[in-house]
Amino acid sequence: MENFSMVNPVKIIFGEGMIKEVANEIPKGSKVLITYGGGSIKKNGVYDQVVKAIDGFEWYEFSGIEPNPHYETCMKAVALIKEKSIDFLLAVGGGSVLDATKFIAAAACFEDGDPWLILSKHAEVKKALPFGDVITLPATGSEMNSGAVITKAETQEKLAFGSPFTFPKFSVLDPTTTYSMPPRQIGNGVVDAFVHVMEQYLTYNEGDSLLQDNMAEAIVKTLVADGPKALKTPENYGVRANLMWASTWALNGWIAAGVPEDWATHMIGHELTAFYGLDHGQTLAIVLPGVMTVLKEQKSKKITRLGREVFGINDNDATNRTIKAVENFFESVGVKTHLSDYGLGDEAIEKVVSRLSQRGWKLGECENITADVVREILTLRK
Repeated sequence: MENFSMVNPVKIIFGEGMIKEVANEIPKGSKVLITYGGGSIKKNGVYDQVVKAIDGFEWYEFSGIEPNPHYETCMKAVALIKEKSIDFLLAVGGGSVLDATKFIAAAACFEDGDPWLILSKHAEVKKALPFGDVITLPATGSEMNSGAVITKAETQEKLAFGSPFTFPKFSVLDPTTTYSMPPRQIGNGVVDAFVHVMEQYLTYNEGDSLLQDNMAEAIVKTLVADGPKALKTPENYGVRANLMWASTWALNGWIAAGVPEDWATHMIGHELTAFYGLDHGQTLAIVLPGVMTVLKEQKSKKITRLGREVFGINDNDATNRTIKAVENFFESVGVKTHLSDYGLGDEAIEKVVSRLSQRGWKLGECENITADVVREILTLRK
């Protein structure tokens, strides 16, 4: 196990009817900005619950945050914050809304030029506005970490950042808020959480971090068991609660402590979203089986362990069968796994490869996934 230092300061408020607790978590006298997306929270009653909870506060709202939040949209929120002297943010929605809110919180306090530098040049975030959230979609784990991913529409770039200042002060997780989510979003969320675990688990090491491995396997076992059930029985509270908590644990830092991490699948997938607008979960479902196949010798011990512990595969062809089992699982929650399923082919592959080549990125836990290897991975997924 590698040396590590970690902290996770996020207060989790979990369960049905817990949105009302927001009032006890926001400092008295705060000027609050509610951030949200396309308005689904007004249809499912979550908006009304939030508004009731913050009765007595001076508050404003900012809507229209995209599923892959745009830098340009975030900067409009920053302008509103400065105009109204906002000092607390409340994100209400899925991980994209929360990702946007993290960047907004940092950008509103950034004094060293264009806030895009936080993403493009890893400019230091020296402070950020405090914020909390009400999460309505289990997927990203953003509710219990400090990271976010933002897209700049003008340049078709999708980049990530994180800072000790961008942990939520609190996160409210009410599984009933997920009941009305469309099947496509639920499926994407299950894939996203699954791949988050794989990025921290499916590496070259095996046996040196037994606790983290066992925890990671428990999370993916939950996703594999209850992911398809969520589509069949949308208002099964137990299933939705399991998915919501598993998604949080998939990226709250605990299973990453002391282990190597990959993240190649995410970095490649981000380019497909930036160029072609594919859902984040869709890109991950395309890329991960390719990464597993091309890097299967490097990752063989973990792939076979995944097959044995999660999918019950234990034979001479365990590596290949496990890769296929992962692909089949993604399909079982309604997420297609090939570029051709989304009308993409060689042109998309070369566009992604060209960008990664220009950046000179070497991805993966061994930094051996060059642009040429990315071409190999994506060619397998046509």
